[in-house]
Amino acid sequence: MLSSYTGSHADLLSSSPYYKRLAGVDEVGRGPLIGNVVTAAVILDPEKRIIGLADSKKLTEKRREALYDEIIEKALAYSVAFASPEEIDELNILHATMLAMQRAVLTLPVEPDYVMIDGNRCPSIPFPCEAVVKGDGKIAEISAASIVAKVVRDREMKALDIEYPQYGFAKHKGYPTAVHMAALEKFGPLDGHRRSFRPVARLLG
Repeated sequence: MLSSYTGSHADLLSSSPYYKRLAGVDEVGRGPLIGNVVTAAVILDPEKRIIGLADSKKLTEKRREALYDEIIEKALAYSVAFASPEEIDELNILHATMLAMQRAVLTLPVEPDYVMIDGNRCPSIPFPCEAVVKGDGKIAEISAASIVAKVVRDREMKALDIEYPQYGFAKHKGYPTAVHMAALEKFGPLDGHRRSFRPVARLLG
């Protein structure tokens, strides 16, 4: 049922003998203080192999960008979905992430036979689903989804950096680094900052 390794960790294959349309789902952006949580769902085409899939966090930015282009070109289907900072504040980050994952699966242009989610729980979806802890390093489809989501969110942060260069978003991607915290203290939160996250809530009193 699982896709499997062949060779190194960077040579994952889509090789499920049970499901013709296996969707992998992953998220990026649970930890940052600003912006959307981004999710992606990917169904790989077994006839179009992609070499080098791996956990997006273990790839260089240049390699992620190259794989992103290849995934978009070769995948049988993919989708990207979001939960906004407002939804994160209203629902909490876990439920907002589940909502974004649900949206990603439901907006796939091809209906999956089976869905594998990175993590330890599945969103509410009308398809058979399995959660796989550290699935982005085990399942090719989840790995592909992690790359797509990471590239999309990083591009969002780079765009935000152009608009607000004083915060350093291009470097820290919204995570609570010392640079980000110092900018928050000096300039205050932006509209996209997550009000329910403790460092932002503290500054807002």
